Amino acid sequence: MVTRSVPRLVVAAPSSGSGKTTVATGLMAAFAARGLAVSPHKVGPDYIDPGYHALATGRVGRNLDAYLCGPELVAPLFLHGARGCDIAVVEGVMGLYDGAAGEGELASTAQVAKLLRAPVVLVVDASSQSRSVAALVHGFASFDPQVRIGGVILNKVASDRHEELLREALDSSGVPVLGALRRVAQVDTPSRHLGLVPVAERQAAAVGAVAEMAAQVERGCDLEALLGLARGAGTLPDAAWEPPVTAAPRREVVAVAGGSAFTFSYAEHTELLTAAGAEVVTFDPLRDERLPEGTAGLVVGGGFPEVYAQELSANEPLRRAVAELALSGAPVAAECAGLLYLCRELDGQPMCGVLDATARMSDRLTLGYRDAVAVGDSVLAQAGTRMRGHEFHRTVVEPGAGAAPAWGVRAPVRRVEGFVQRGVHASYLHTHWASRPGVARRFVERCRTS
Repeated sequence: MVTRSVPRLVVAAPSSGSGKTTVATGLMAAFAARGLAVSPHKVGPDYIDPGYHALATGRVGRNLDAYLCGPELVAPLFLHGARGCDIAVVEGVMGLYDGAAGEGELASTAQVAKLLRAPVVLVVDASSQSRSVAALVHGFASFDPQVRIGGVILNKVASDRHEELLREALDSSGVPVLGALRRVAQVDTPSRHLGLVPVAERQAAAVGAVAEMAAQVERGCDLEALLGLARGAGTLPDAAWEPPVTAAPRREVVAVAGGSAFTFSYAEHTELLTAAGAEVVTFDPLRDERLPEGTAGLVVGGGFPEVYAQELSANEPLRRAVAELALSGAPVAAECAGLLYLCRELDGQPMCGVLDATARMSDRLTLGYRDAVAVGDSVLAQAGTRMRGHEFHRTVVEPGAGAAPAWGVRAPVRRVEGFVQRGVHASYLHTHWASRPGVARRFVERCRTS
């Protein structure tokens, strides 16, 4: 077994809203500004933070999700993404010990830190406390002896005097203070119904936001100490993940939707499609009136079509091309936003009309991990194939399933969902194909035979 050593840090917090994204993204950008090759990672299924990480580092942001991919793939996927880098920064999710509901530590930042044998930097919102910070840090540091809290970064510190009180309180904790960030106006990272606005929708403003995060970290953190902590992480007894390569006589063109309306994707999906013999070509449904030349298959992932419903509807030539491709029986894989785009209409705006269903915005947030099983054969999976997925949307599709559903879902209630018809597989579930590499291979094979 190949041993790998990559300097690494996990940035975590006691709870959401403590400043993880600011510190993690700022650290990535600050290290990159020093000439280091920085590998950016995000715990959990979130697609948006990795976009900001990519801006900070110049490398694709990657997710580490022990629920979607299984704990056994966390370190190999990490090493795959971190290959050739000087340091890796992993941004956590929620609170340090929060994971999949009812599953103990599964998919928590703490579990990922243990799987990576990485020190944790705890970002603490100190805005309403002084001496109590020591009790909080002690509790997090002692809760699980296998989780190593290597340092604390104090966030939202009010003044020099406030910082002095906080440092005095932590002197006896055994956990060093590696930074203190002043309470300042929030960095311009606007949010809406599903979290931060993706980088692709605000490129220039996002560049400025990342620069400000880096400046805050440069001013308030001991970068040398943090780098030293990362270099002490040691080795991992794992081999890097590699997408299985399939020899093919020719490369089939697989069109992948991108642009501002379809920003949710995992980097490994493109890598798996390429390894399976596809030529992956990205197109923008907001701007491109035709599918890429020679398109044999189509992948439409997640994003925010509800924000761009009018513009997507106005691109009638592309909607017609998508419908014709689907009608021909070519493989089409659609997740969440892709599902909405294939419906007859979205909030009253005509969409592609591939599915006999309508979609609309809802006040209710649907969020959570799902255990799923393929109800029947499709371009992605054989009947009975089990996968884990994640739902995250504020929309409703009616009906929620076709005559041939895509998945049987166990939680939160037993139900079927999604649509399988001809070569189309459309569902609300976001899945990570690295957990089932055969999905990409099957899809590309169907591109050759359809």
